[in-house]
Amino acid sequence: MKVEVFYVPDCPHHPRVIQVLRNVLLAEGIEAGIQEVAVRDSRAAREFKFRGSPTIRINGRDVAGESPEHGLYELACRIYPGAKEAGVPPVEMIRRAVLAAREGETV
Repeated sequence: MKVEVFYVPDCPHHPRVIQVLRNVLLAEGIEAGIQEVAVRDSRAAREFKFRGSPTIRINGRDVAGESPEHGLYELACRIYPGAKEAGVPPVEMIRRAVLAAREGETV
């Protein structure tokens, strides 16, 4: 399973997102490294189709289900629908994305 977190350096939500993501992976019994990708400028934001900091992708799919093909790509904070913590997607949103990716994997 490919797990990526795209973030703007000094993003205050980045460390918490990593912690929540690790907890979800552990709870689901998934051993996967988390690739952390710093998005440092507008060019990189466009290249990575960056939706805001932090963005989590599991096997290339955004945990919020948003298509990276459409939208603005900029160095900005990300707001997740239903989030209890600013800039941190709900645990269930992350869990659904992880489980969907696991179901789609072939052994």
